[in-house]
Amino acid sequence: MPPLRTPTSHNAGTGSGLGVAVALSDLRRAYGPVRALDGLTLEIAPGEFVALLGPSGCGKTTALRVLAGLEDADSGRVEVEGKDITAVPTSARDMGMVFQAYSLFPHMTARQNVEFGLRLRRIPAPRRRARAGEMLDLVGLSEQADRYAHELSGGQQQRVALARALAIEPQVLLLDEPLSALDAKVRVQLRDEIRRIQLEVGTTTLFVTHDQEEALAVADRVGVMRAGNLEQLAPPQDLYSRPATAFVADFVGLTNRLPATIVGAHAKVLGTSVPLLPGSAQSGTVIVLIRPESIAVTADPAGRATVVTASFLGSTGRLRAVTESGETVVAQIDNDAVATFNPGDKVTLIPRPNPALAIAAD
Repeated sequence: MPPLRTPTSHNAGTGSGLGVAVALSDLRRAYGPVRALDGLTLEIAPGEFVALLGPSGCGKTTALRVLAGLEDADSGRVEVEGKDITAVPTSARDMGMVFQAYSLFPHMTARQNVEFGLRLRRIPAPRRRARAGEMLDLVGLSEQADRYAHELSGGQQQRVALARALAIEPQVLLLDEPLSALDAKVRVQLRDEIRRIQLEVGTTTLFVTHDQEEALAVADRVGVMRAGNLEQLAPPQDLYSRPATAFVADFVGLTNRLPATIVGAHAKVLGTSVPLLPGSAQSGTVIVLIRPESIAVTADPAGRATVVTASFLGSTGRLRAVTESGETVVAQIDNDAVATFNPGDKVTLIPRPNPALAIAAD
């Protein structure tokens, strides 16, 4: 049996160590009349961290389960490191999995839980213990190694589950809503830890979540799914600032939908010209999708919009106003500016010159 590799045996995130390429090709999966996957094609580079994001029923979890071998696709192909594993059983796919439920064995300590997969692989006891110690140290739980699940917090239990998945040195790490059962503060802490660990270990990772902030914060690329297929797959900043479709723009973050007129490669909206993103409608009256942070707000007694609310959100503020023609506009403002606006105040709204997507008006 070959020796176990250690997390420090390669350059993190470069694909030179544990990372392998993953390819899902034209996957289709139906449950009666419902098409969970409808020709999904996805390629993940060695060592890359890809997050799948989308509403319930979009197919993101089905895609992960097909990759894991927990479900069979009706058609299509699954490849890892160039090898077709479509017909390979789950137990032979060399994948580590972490799910929403921690699924720790209650009669085992944290160390014993981490050792479990190694024991199944008949790794000798001294090496099992050493490897479990490395993994518990990696997730910051060395001091809790001898505690049972009921003696650990939810966040600690999920760290143990992550350590257990990584202990076997899987070719691919699969994370299915691993943080959704945790409270908000712990979720943020653990998502950052997951990213740190993934970069250190370098394992190719597919992360499924319904939380857009989570996906944008940790992934190299984020795929937004809809009706069994990808609407867009891009780095987080590109996905947010350059959405390819109206669905992506609406699903990821807040978006204003404002009437506009196409003038060449620009749209005239709220009296200002903004450049258009590729894929935009090319003529006539359209709807332009503009982010709240792309709209500047100035107090103006002669302004053509009226403040409805100004809300303090901690690190930022949000202003909602209505234009003379009846459109509601949401703008992001500095948190210390919130107190300067009151309902009924007149303001001027000016779109910043950031590229925006224009779609045909209904």
